[in-house]
Parts: sequence; C-alpha cells; structure tokens
Amino acid sequence: MRVLVTDDSAFMRRAVCTMLTADPDIEVVGVAQNGREAVDLAKSLKPDVITLDIEMPEMDGLTALRHIMRTAPTQVLMLSSLTTEGSTASLQALKLGAADILAKDQSNFSLNMSKMQTKLIRIVKALAQSNPHRKSAALKTPSAKTAVPKFRSAQFDLVCIGSSTGGPPVLETILSALPASTRVPIVVAQHMPEIFTRSMAERLDKLCELSVKHVEECETIESGHIYLARGGMHIHVHKLSPGKFEARMSAEPADAVYRPSVDALFSSAANATAARTLAIVLTGIGADGLVGGKELHEKGGTILAQNQDTCVVYGMPKSVTEAGITTASLSPTDLGKALSTLATTAVAA
Repeated sequence: MRVLVTDDSAFMRRAVCTMLTADPDIEVVGVAQNGREAVDLAKSLKPDVITLDIEMPEMDGLTALRHIMRTAPTQVLMLSSLTTEGSTASLQALKLGAADILAKDQSNFSLNMSKMQTKLIRIVKALAQSNPHRKSAALKTPSAKTAVPKFRSAQFDLVCIGSSTGGPPVLETILSALPASTRVPIVVAQHMPEIFTRSMAERLDKLCELSVKHVEECETIESGHIYLARGGMHIHVHKLSPGKFEARMSAEPADAVYRPSVDALFSSAANATAARTLAIVLTGIGADGLVGGKELHEKGGTILAQNQDTCVVYGMPKSVTEAGITTASLSPTDLGKALSTLATTAVAA
C-alpha cells in the first residue's frame, strides 16, 4: 500500500511517516511539503493514498485536491487541525472528492499519538484496499439496476442512517433531496469528531428543506426534522410514549471502536420502534451497523444499503448486505428517491 504524505510541518511529516511505516503493509513512497509538490508527486508516483494537510504555502490543500482529483485521482485523506475554520474546510474537501478526514491537534500530538496511529493505519489500509480509482473499468461489471422501493408516509415512526468514510457528500445528496413535506424524523450517526459534526449540521441545515439539528445532549424527536449525532459520543433513541421519542447522547458503549456507533443507534431504535424503523447503511470502514441491524431486522425493521459502485469504502453496507438483512442496495440518488416517498404527498405503494 503506497502512500504519499503531505504537510508543511517537517515534524508532522516525520511523525506521519513513522506512524504509517510501523505497519509492514504500508510503504511511504514520497513526502511533499506543500500542495504543488503533492500534485506533481501524485502524477509521477501514482500512490494508493495521499495524506493532505489544508493550510500550506505555495498551494493550499483544497487547491491541490482539485488538481489531484482532475489529473491523478486517488484516495485522499485530509489531516486537518482542530479549528473551526479547519473543520469547515475539511467538509469542503469531502465535497471536492477527499475520502475521509482525520483530525490532528498538534498541541497535544505527543499525548494522542498512539490513538491517532491506530486510526490512521486503519483508515489508510481501508482506503488503499478499496481504491475505486485503481480498479480497471474493463474489469468492473456494473451492478444490476435495483428498483427503488416505495414507502407510505405513515409506515415508519423513524429513519436511522449510519455513515462513515465517504459519507458526508452522500448524506448531502440524500437529505437535500427530501421535500419539506417529509414528516418522518431522521436520526444520523456519522463517524466524525465533534467539531466536524457541528459544522456538518450547519451545512446540512442550509442545504436541506428539513430542519437539521446537532444533538449535543438530548433532543425530543419531532416530525420534519433531521438529527445529527454529536461526534465522539453515541446517540440512542428512547421511547417516551406511543409515537413520541427522544434522542440522547451517551458515552456508552465505552468500548465501541467507532463514534457515534451505528450499532448503538440501530439497537436503540429496535427497542424503541421495532418494525416501524427504516434504517440505511452508507459507505464506511468495518461492519458498524451489522449487530444493531440484525436486532432491527429480527423485530421487523426495514434496512437499505448503499450499493458497492458508489461507496468510497464498501465495508459497512457489505456487512449488512451479505448478512441477508437488507431490502435493497441503492445509489445515493435512489436512496434519496426512496426516502422521498415518505413525504405526505407521496402516493402509497
């Protein structure tokens, strides 16, 4: 797995290289100290993955990303500082084609290096193994077209969406397609640090006809709203009374690898709404959502998955699809169309 490391800080370049080469499957094939060098090396080295800082001299990370995706497309992981400005720029990077974001805090880097190394290696290996830019078009067989399921506006009490690597642009596509008449509330668990989920909620609120709320601690779930879980913690759905629900943030399960946990969201929804939950599993590393999805399926819930052709990493959707608990595998556009049938103006299937 060939990686190009880009950062204007010599310290960070050395640190990232050291962390990556600790894994015998990863080779750092080049280092760049600014965006211009990264673009040139991306063309000549053709790495499987590029780590890319945002604020750099000569050419910033966003400009470099645009050039890379146009001239030498590959999987790009943004290593962004924990600042409000950085979080907004990182979300823009995802829109431009970056695969994922990993937050870096240089002020506490030495204290968090071990934790960051584990995440960095896991993400880089997953991105390299599933690099869609490296797959030969001649060898790729297009997936058969799946019919978009139609639902009734009164069929579900809740929609739960689990998303990870490559998910933010997909969420934008799906959620921005929903009309204001969509009455079923939507709860989203996106694997991200808190500073990114807060910026993402603000961005989605501007793009969507439905109101988007960032769940900080606890929110009463209301129709016509989208609830995005606070990063770094877990979101649980609780039943207050028939047809009334609440979204609560929690540190449990403490041992969950991913935060917010999709398993925790789906499992809580299974207990709160049973068959009246529609769950959607989007692009992402690993199998988060499989355990909770099985619980939901056993209670009669409906599960949709993103199809392989449109995933940045076909991990989470693959796990639920291969388990045989999904109703359909769809593109982000078709997932948006399926959810749109929940609008009060939709014709019943």
